[in-house]
Amino acid sequence: MHGYAGVAETWEYQINYFSRSYRVVAPDLRGHGQSDAPYTQYTMNELVADLQNVVEYLQLPEKFILVGHSFGGSICVEYANAYPERLEKLILVATAGEYPLPRVVNVAYRIPTWFYRLWWDYRPKWNAEVHVMKRMMFNNMRRWRGWPLLRNIQIPTLVITGERDTYFPRSVFEEVAKMIPNAEVYDVGSAKHKVQLERHRAVNRAIERFIEGDKRSWRDVDEQSALIQRRPWLLNYSKETPWTIPVPRQPLYKFLEGAADWVPKRIATNFYGQQLTYQQLLIRVNQFANVLHGLGVRPGDRVMIVLPNTPSFVIAYYATLKIGGVVVLPNPDATSAQLMNDLTETEAKVLITTAEFRRGEFVRQADKNPTVKAIILVDLQDTMPKEAYQQLMLIWNVPSFFSPPHLEKAQYMHLMTEDTAVDVPQVEIDPNSLAAIIYTSGTTDEPKGVCLSHTNLIANALQTRHWIPDLQYGTEIFLSVVPFLHSYGMTSAMNIPIAMGATLVMLPYFAPNAVLQAIKKYRPTIFPGVPTMYTQINLVSDVRSYGLSSIKACISGAAPLPVEVQEAFEKLTHGRLVEGYGLTEASPVTHANPLYGVRKVGSIGVAIPNTDAKIVDLETLEPVPSGEIGELWVSGPQVMQGYWRDDAATKVSITEDGWLRTGDIATMDGDGYVRIISRKQEIMWINGKRIFPRDIEEVLYEHNKVVEAAVVAVPNEADNEIHAFIVLKADAHVSAQDLIEWCEKRLPSDHVPHAIHFRDTLPKSFVGKVLRRALR
Repeated sequence: MHGYAGVAETWEYQINYFSRSYRVVAPDLRGHGQSDAPYTQYTMNELVADLQNVVEYLQLPEKFILVGHSFGGSICVEYANAYPERLEKLILVATAGEYPLPRVVNVAYRIPTWFYRLWWDYRPKWNAEVHVMKRMMFNNMRRWRGWPLLRNIQIPTLVITGERDTYFPRSVFEEVAKMIPNAEVYDVGSAKHKVQLERHRAVNRAIERFIEGDKRSWRDVDEQSALIQRRPWLLNYSKETPWTIPVPRQPLYKFLEGAADWVPKRIATNFYGQQLTYQQLLIRVNQFANVLHGLGVRPGDRVMIVLPNTPSFVIAYYATLKIGGVVVLPNPDATSAQLMNDLTETEAKVLITTAEFRRGEFVRQADKNPTVKAIILVDLQDTMPKEAYQQLMLIWNVPSFFSPPHLEKAQYMHLMTEDTAVDVPQVEIDPNSLAAIIYTSGTTDEPKGVCLSHTNLIANALQTRHWIPDLQYGTEIFLSVVPFLHSYGMTSAMNIPIAMGATLVMLPYFAPNAVLQAIKKYRPTIFPGVPTMYTQINLVSDVRSYGLSSIKACISGAAPLPVEVQEAFEKLTHGRLVEGYGLTEASPVTHANPLYGVRKVGSIGVAIPNTDAKIVDLETLEPVPSGEIGELWVSGPQVMQGYWRDDAATKVSITEDGWLRTGDIATMDGDGYVRIISRKQEIMWINGKRIFPRDIEEVLYEHNKVVEAAVVAVPNEADNEIHAFIVLKADAHVSAQDLIEWCEKRLPSDHVPHAIHFRDTLPKSFVGKVLRRALR
């Protein structure tokens, strides 16, 4: 419990440290931080009742440890007297028995509140509203006398003080420990009032010793050491990144409701200058949830969304979840037959899309599908600038004379939500229930529907959010151009920013100039992307003039990031680009290079919090020593429930003890850093020897005239041959023989390509992953 005019973040060091081994709860007091600020009296009874409500709502164990700082410690003293049976131990940090205030405070009390509001924006960093501070001070803090209550405390208590704490007379701090029977006292020495911030390591050690008490012996397993032994990479985390994080048991849409409550006026979505605040976005979501409920969507029913990144996508996604529906996200690059198969296989009741997608052929077929009860169309032309709309139609191969087909089941989204009620039907949702079915891209295998629960998605959003420890709630701006239809875009560019109360600057397609213009205009702080995006940005001649300095981090996912692309991007932009890794079956992120810790270029980094990883032998399935090649297996709360109605495929991918077989060939060094070598299906067998495409591609990327490279094995009469497909920089000229000679100087003879093929572009999935099967 934090103190008067404080905030939960004053415990940041303790939260990060103790959450590795314990469940840590740090609420904001009524009227402080992100809590509501009602116009009540802010008496001690109210604050103690709030604390008990938190205890009951979060279903804390029968006994727990309570820690309080300053006046938060006084609230803890009152709680210890009211509910002694609930506390195992009590820890008071810089807590006084009373808070003597100068007489001038009585004068301040008589000054009207409106007067304070005139200069409140220029106040020191107090984390409470003016009426909150005034009422809590005069109705509570200045009247509180805790001496009799301190004498009643019978539970083990630790009192922590700092010798330079002069907020109040020293006596009111020193007498606290004397009043509590058998209380332990620890003075950290040179520290002022915010002891837990100024001397956080000393405070953590004192708390740790007090918590462990005499229950531990030399024979006990050191939990922290055991965790490090299992996950050696934890020592390479950024110091602010927690080793483990608690995963709240709640539906995913609670992130949106929380943002609308905490930062209602914050811009949630920005789509070509059209903005919605979080308050407005939640209203739209609630309205559309009522529309879907009226169409007969009930818990467990599927709703398919096929849209580019737009506010309508966010609204449709969260509205479906709010009434217990299941979002179905197909691969938009799939054939019409595959899309219809996905629609039929999931028995989607509602399809939400645009008339223009697939030139109307998809909605025309869906209109005849008996399982589809309604088709809801989004009018892109009215929501996008003309030039951007035309460019999207060009990407979709939609002719300029296109006219929407006549559909019996179709209605437009904006018309359906007019004057719709904003009160959503109350549906109880199990956090472990199905939230989304996302189809894999099928770059190496047939697409499969991956089943992800609310818990899977919440866990991965929080795991990934904590990988960037300096993110601030309600202040960040995400550049959301990675398609939401892809699991990486859904998590990194939609769910995480909403969990952070951040602004989503959305673009419906990737174009280097459009992205750079958005960066220049809106100054995003986080840019999730894929390698092909960073490759294209590298080719923009005046990229530095767009001012990429606002971006704290660029995180690359969905495909391997070539070392040359990473180094060139960082040199050109002075930004920080790190490679991450994941797969749809893991919601999707499992690994990333630390942003501020040790990073190893060319690796995917280390496993993120709450995630285990190992490399196993391809034949024996036993773990291999550091540095040896095998298949990467992962486990954690983000791992899928299974494949949609495909138990056989699920059993192949997930072991009985919960390990997900990624299908990626990799190595792990002694520090836990993983290097992806190849997909298992992409291994090339040449003359009976196993060869990995990336070993050859990295060498080709080193050539200063090569923009993109992809290597595949092409069968001939006797064996397989290595064929390399190359995209050159604009106006660059190099012969196939030149590139073969380049490789001969840098690769073993059996790795040198037999043939070089030049292409204007390489075939890619909608998220930018090279489709090797299209090259064979």
